[in-house]
Amino acid sequence: MQNRETFSAVRKNADGDIVAFQTSGGRHLDYEQALQEVNNGNVLGANVFKGKNGLMYIRGNADGDPTNNLDNLPLF
Repeated sequence: MQNRETFSAVRKNADGDIVAFQTSGGRHLDYEQALQEVNNGNVLGANVFKGKNGLMYIRGNADGDPTNNLDNLPLF
């Protein structure tokens, strides 16, 4: 099994929505790829949930530390 990674940076669109992720291993993943990686257990510190609109979304695991929330990660 490959080493599990974390998200280290994000790319946002003009509306401020996260559209891509950079992993601690340096990989760049679009949103769909990132969903698959989290679902497959390859990325730590995040989970996938179904929104009220029926779409799947990525969110950081709640740990009480706002500095590592996905929205607060550096941009790449």
